Parts: sequence; C-alpha cells; structure tokens
Amino acid sequence: MKMKPDFFVANRARLAQELSGGLIVVTAYDEMQRANDMAHPYEQEANMWYLCGVEASRWKLVIDGQRHHSWLVEPAMSDVERIFDGGADPAAIRMTSGVDEVITHDEFEPLLRQLLRRHSTVYTVQSIGLEHVSFTLNPAQRQLTHILERIFSSVVDCQLELSRLRAIKQPVEIAAMQRAITLTTESFELMRDIRQDSNYEYQLEAVMTGNFRQHNAYHAYDPIVASGAHACTLHYGANNGKLTKRQLVLLDVGARVDGYAADISRTYAIGTPTQRQRAVHQALEQAQRDIIKLLGPHLSVSDYQREVDSIMTATLLSLGLDAGTPEQTLRTYMPHAIGHGIGIDVHESLGRTRTLEAGMTLTVEPGIYIPEEGIGARIEDDILITNSGRRNMSRALSTALD
Repeated sequence: MKMKPDFFVANRARLAQELSGGLIVVTAYDEMQRANDMAHPYEQEANMWYLCGVEASRWKLVIDGQRHHSWLVEPAMSDVERIFDGGADPAAIRMTSGVDEVITHDEFEPLLRQLLRRHSTVYTVQSIGLEHVSFTLNPAQRQLTHILERIFSSVVDCQLELSRLRAIKQPVEIAAMQRAITLTTESFELMRDIRQDSNYEYQLEAVMTGNFRQHNAYHAYDPIVASGAHACTLHYGANNGKLTKRQLVLLDVGARVDGYAADISRTYAIGTPTQRQRAVHQALEQAQRDIIKLLGPHLSVSDYQREVDSIMTATLLSLGLDAGTPEQTLRTYMPHAIGHGIGIDVHESLGRTRTLEAGMTLTVEPGIYIPEEGIGARIEDDILITNSGRRNMSRALSTALD
C-alpha cells in the first residue's frame, strides 16, 4: 500500500510552515556507477521521497511556501537514455506527488530567477556532517547547491528542520514500518527453520532474500549473516563463511516496504550451544529487556545513555569481561551505539532531540563481541515511543538462541 498524494502534500505544507513560508529546493540522488556502463541499484534520497514520493533519479522539487505552490522538475534525458532506461511519466509523477506543476529541466533556472523576486533566501538539503564517511557522497546535493549559490544571496541547509519533522512518525508511516517489520519477522522464521541443515552463511541470506522478493520487497540495507568470529566485525557483509556446529550466527536483516525500513538482529546457535555461548546470550537478552523498559516519552536522551552504559557495563563484568576501567570494558566489548532512529532511512536522525517523544521510532540493539573467544552476539528490535510508554514493533520474533 503506497502512500497517497495527500501524505506528500501535507509534508510539504508542514515543512513550509516550519520555514515560515520560505522557498525550498531539494533534489533526488543521481545514479552512481557500478561497473563500466552499469549503475548501482537506485535508492532515492529520503527527504526527496518524504516530500514528493518520486523514486526516479535526478528529479528536483521546488516549494514556494508563500504561494503554497510546488513544482517537480523533469531531468534532461537523451533519446538513447529513454530507449534503454525508459523515463518516468510526468503525468504519473504529478499524480503520485500531488504537486501543482511538472516542468522541464530547461525551465528550472528561469523559475528560480523568477522566485528570486519574492525570496532572497533558499532552503535546501546538504550533506553536512557526513565528512567522516569512507565512501564518496552522492554529488546531486552539492551540484544543486552550486546552482542555487549562483542565483540566491543566501542558501541555507534545512536538514535539521526536516529531521525534526521526520522524527515524529505519522500513523501511515508507523503502519508501513510495521509491514516491513512483519515481513522481516516472517523471513527470519523461515530462515531459522532451515538453519541447522545449511552449510554456508549465504544459504541463510538466500532464504530471507527470496521471501522478500516473493512479496515485492527488497533489503533496506546489505544484510549481515555472520557466524563465529565473523560476528565480531560489526559491518561484516561477505556472508560466505562455512557454518559449523557449536557456533553462533548473528543475522542483521531488514526489509523495506512502502518506503520504510525494518532493522532486526537475532543470534542463533548452529548445533548445540556451549555453556559459555548460552551464558553470553542469556545475559544479552536480559540486558536488552532492561534497556527497553527504560524507554518512554519525555525520557532524557542523556539519562537514557547513562542507564544503558550502566546496564551494559554490569552485564559485561558479570561475564568476566574486564578491559581495565568500566569505560574501557564497555567500548572494548560493545563498541557501537545502543541504537538509532529508523524510518525511511535505516539510520535516521531524531533531529538532535534532547528527549524521546511519542511517535519516535528507534532501535535497541545491545551487543557483546568477544574476539578472543570467537563469540559475537546482538539482539535488535524496533521500538515505537507511545504516549504511555513504548511498543516493541518486532516483539513477535523470538529472541531465543536455540
């Protein structure tokens, strides 16, 4: 069930109100090269999708908050591109998005110069704060910023305002997330039933991928199927190791359905687990239960983090894991954050909030990683903050080790 045009129209109106009737221009991502003359599978920039639902590359969206008018800009396409790749139908795009007009690429800059008469400032989305990443950023936002800077005297990033809007999920968004979580849960259960008869990590991945495609869904991110010591590499992705008895296998998998992601982790035993493996997993289960119980509306994020650190440090010490100071122990055996926001993006900002509020969705994913013992375990669930507490949206999937 895809989002209706009213959803995107309302999101544009809310952003325009947040920016006091300002002018907003955002862009879709460009396609990125995969090999020679092939592109990687395309995934839309989340803010662009949130505001108009367009899933094609290179389109641009213009919102005049004063006039309550919006335009989508069709990218320039050669005849060769249209023959080989096709092109999005402007009429269908307009119907999906609920925009007022669709214009051509050649009309884009003249429109901006016309809007300059009313707006000296233009808002856009920039890749600020991602300088630390090891991959090359999609160039579309930077290229759009260069165009805007040629025309407007003030170009302002509105990523924070969009993040705050997106952080509070609307009922239709929660329903879409639940569909993604339900499909992911079903796929975990199918995989779990065949894991003891499988020989390689990729066979477990294949079962889940196949079930996603049977339901016209895809992975929301590259799946992790990590057995034994592989699970101590947090972003392990080869998924080609051999499964052996008396070994744990960690799976971190999530479907994307109707634009929204699930993100679930479970750790299972191959064969009969050892006493040590069982002790680590049981301690992790209890820690996650205790952490989830902390969650609720108006909870201070800093207080939550302190409580999480206390719970996880005590858990690690109870297992005989000690790297020196409590801080060193925590960072050695659980080197990642307790969770993150989730929605359209798998890792979604909560808008720099100081407190958790009803409508926010986030993961709780404690892990214990002991490289010297070849043990890595993580349990991750997707949580909705409610007016009265919290709801574990992925609770239907058992956390049992066996």
